[in-house]
Amino acid sequence: MKKIYLLLAASMFFLNTNAQTIKNKKDGNYNFTVVKDLEASSVSNQNQSSTCWSYSSLSFLESELIRMDKGSYKLSPMYVVRKAYEGKAEKYVRMHGTQNFAAGGAFHDMLWVLKNYGLVPLEVYTGNTNAENLPVHWEMDEGLKGYMDAVIKAKNGGKLSTYWPLAVSGILDAYLGKEPTEFNYLNKKYTPKSFATSLGLDADNYVAISSFTHHPFYTQFLMEVPDNWAGGQCYNVPLDELKTIISNAVNTGYSVAWAADVSEKGFSFKNGVAIVPENPWKLMSEDQIKDAFNEPVKQLTITQELRQTAFDNYETQDDHGMHITGMYKAQNGDIYYKVKNSWGTDRNECGGYLYASEAYVLYKTTNILVHKDAIPSNIKKKMGL
Repeated sequence: MKKIYLLLAASMFFLNTNAQTIKNKKDGNYNFTVVKDLEASSVSNQNQSSTCWSYSSLSFLESELIRMDKGSYKLSPMYVVRKAYEGKAEKYVRMHGTQNFAAGGAFHDMLWVLKNYGLVPLEVYTGNTNAENLPVHWEMDEGLKGYMDAVIKAKNGGKLSTYWPLAVSGILDAYLGKEPTEFNYLNKKYTPKSFATSLGLDADNYVAISSFTHHPFYTQFLMEVPDNWAGGQCYNVPLDELKTIISNAVNTGYSVAWAADVSEKGFSFKNGVAIVPENPWKLMSEDQIKDAFNEPVKQLTITQELRQTAFDNYETQDDHGMHITGMYKAQNGDIYYKVKNSWGTDRNECGGYLYASEAYVLYKTTNILVHKDAIPSNIKKKMGL
């Protein structure tokens, strides 16, 4: 997921108790009724960092812990970022600098860290060493990339030095703080691995799913986005079954980690909605565009072909990771998904959430992450799970 740098803070949902509707904004005319609303941890702020993938995937795990009756937790996104950066650095060297090396990542990164290193509570490792106590990663990201390029170029006698992993660790220490290898939490001593084990989280319980025609359905494929440095595999299903999986997950109590393109005109965090109107934006007047963000309009019917074309021509890219925590119905009957973002809470009137139309989700999803048990049994069988 590419760089999205924002500085944000706190707000609340607007609840109209008389009409029993939830609005996208105080004076807006999107009136949503709840189909399913799942518990989630508080909204975080990735601030000036490209770490949405870590925040969203850990928010997903935090909802999983609530679903599993493990209690409420805030996990450390920067511990996952740190371990992923170390993995990227090793891969970058092994690939002679031809692998992507950047701050962005994918949901697979979190699973890789969970499986190989474990997790850490947020209060044990904030990963913020600046006065604002919020991520500011411009310099760290550029510095790490520059250093890794120098490592590959400055070979001594044709061989790499043995010092570069220590140097990478030192850079991460400077910007994120020294990683915790052992810590006390709630009067117990843990390592990151033993802490993850105590939570009952198993990386093998979660699968990434997408829907594209350039790979056979019901097989796994390597997700072809630059930030997939770990080579994470996605299950491929037809679009109607992707729709079924998402709705079944939410309706049965499972939230969904959602990776999508947010560079679209219809994605408006300020207005608290993500939409894809049937009437193309370029054919709308300014008043019609304003109205589309103020009250529901007919959504475009999304086909497998339309979705594929958008991915093939780079119109749909792996921009941003978010977390689907509910399903709502607008007054015109259209389904919208409640989406938890990681841009803080002061840029919209939905407490840092937004409502994405089902059409937008089907059109602009690059992949989702769900628990295997959230998948309907007939589809799971076809996937070989």
